[in-house]
Amino acid sequence: MIIGACTIRLYLPGVFSLKEKRGALKPLLTQLRRQFEVAAAEVGNQDTWQSADIAVVAVSNDASHIYAVLEKAVHWIEEAYRGIEVLDWAVELR
Repeated sequence: MIIGACTIRLYLPGVFSLKEKRGALKPLLTQLRRQFEVAAAEVGNQDTWQSADIAVVAVSNDASHIYAVLEKAVHWIEEAYRGIEVLDWAVELR
């Protein structure tokens, strides 16, 4: 069994409160879960308005499959949520 975790640092330029931030992140996280069959959650920068760290996790028996799914998820965020900028992302496999 291989577990892949992708941490993604996001910038939300049009957000001016924590309530707006949660409103922007909730649909993104829900769609990630549905589209890619992964676990997704906000894991850092929870008290800052325009920054968010999210984690996306997948499990498989094939490391290349996990990496491909997580990479597609990052590119999907860039395409589907143009108001949110992906600043950085990294994949860790175990």
